[in-house]
Amino acid sequence: MKKPELLAPAGNLEKLKMAFLYGADAVYIGGEEFGLRAAADNFTMDEMKEGIEFAHERGKKVYVTANIIPHNEDLIEFPQYVKQVYELGADAVIISDPGMFSIVKEIAPGMEIHISTQANNTNWKSVEFWYKLGAKRIVLARELSLAEIKEIRQRIPQDVELECFVHGAMCISYSGRCLLSNYMAARDANRGDCAHPCRWKYYLMEEKRPGQYMPVFENDRGTFIYNSKDLCMIEHIPELVDCGISSFKIEGRVKSAYYVATVVKAYREAIDSYFEKGENYVFDPLWLDELRKVSHRDYTTGFYFGKPSGNEQVYGTSSYIREYDIVGLVKEYDAATGIATVEQRNRFFVGDEIEVIQPGKPFFSQTIEKMWDEQGEPLEVAPHPQMIVKMPMRAPVVPCAMLRKGKV
Repeated sequence: MKKPELLAPAGNLEKLKMAFLYGADAVYIGGEEFGLRAAADNFTMDEMKEGIEFAHERGKKVYVTANIIPHNEDLIEFPQYVKQVYELGADAVIISDPGMFSIVKEIAPGMEIHISTQANNTNWKSVEFWYKLGAKRIVLARELSLAEIKEIRQRIPQDVELECFVHGAMCISYSGRCLLSNYMAARDANRGDCAHPCRWKYYLMEEKRPGQYMPVFENDRGTFIYNSKDLCMIEHIPELVDCGISSFKIEGRVKSAYYVATVVKAYREAIDSYFEKGENYVFDPLWLDELRKVSHRDYTTGFYFGKPSGNEQVYGTSSYIREYDIVGLVKEYDAATGIATVEQRNRFFVGDEIEVIQPGKPFFSQTIEKMWDEQGEPLEVAPHPQMIVKMPMRAPVVPCAMLRKGKV
């Protein structure tokens, strides 16, 4: 068995670096155009250059998303964009449209191409089609079961890579092609500008009774009828590996750096443990506990074990479950004194109970017993965004360790 790649989302340069520091093998990013996450910070060409260099120095990879469903005007500047991305050394570009595919082949024939989940590949013959055109990897549709993925793997050439989502948010149109936002808000989801109307609350109005709104009950739990749960497959690493998936993909380019680091760390530990222990592998519930400490909806396994039932929707609310906040990021640590220099991300106080998460180590808990500002003056609270404070740590920490605090 070949160990699958762990592929993380990176909405900006900080998230890219955190993903790699916490264990990702590769990241997927978007430039300022042509990607499906207009709400992400996304990368300028200078930031993309820095991110690619950061990755390659560590033996990691960067894939650039260009997976919109383009209209004529979108194609005008795309050839120059492809040329720039190729010259920066991106490891692959992610495409969903045949026209954009042909432009990449013409402008940058040496560029590796991955076919986006937006292309809705649900069978081995379509995978074979893209492979014969020159695609290196296919990101399979999310509507596939483990059995279907395994059959696809068995029917295609071994050098075709298969990538599958294993964690993160899912729109009601699982593979992403959706016109609801266009219709409801005149914002094109297929060009990166989704308004997320699948998360809205809906009522029923009878034609001759305008203004009389009746709740829409799919069942007695509520009315958010399009609101999908989040995907989570961390309990099923052996089954995913057995299917022959080449890359485990995490969703979340608009999520926080804390989300990216925590989710990557959990999956990294689970994958490594399985390949280290083999038949003696046992799932550690602490990995799932970690995933419950990031912003998320209730979890589901999607289509992997069969077609979803009504249990895959969250009917009562469209809000996320947020039980923890990141409150600080370690910038430096003095091993001689045990003092960490911390950049504030959310307000915290002397006396707060916090947990410290860092790459390659279990988290530990401690009380903030005291802290000082940059001038050495004692503080009772760190109220200002990105202010620098110093505090003693119960155990050694590394730069980019995160301090999190449970919500009361």
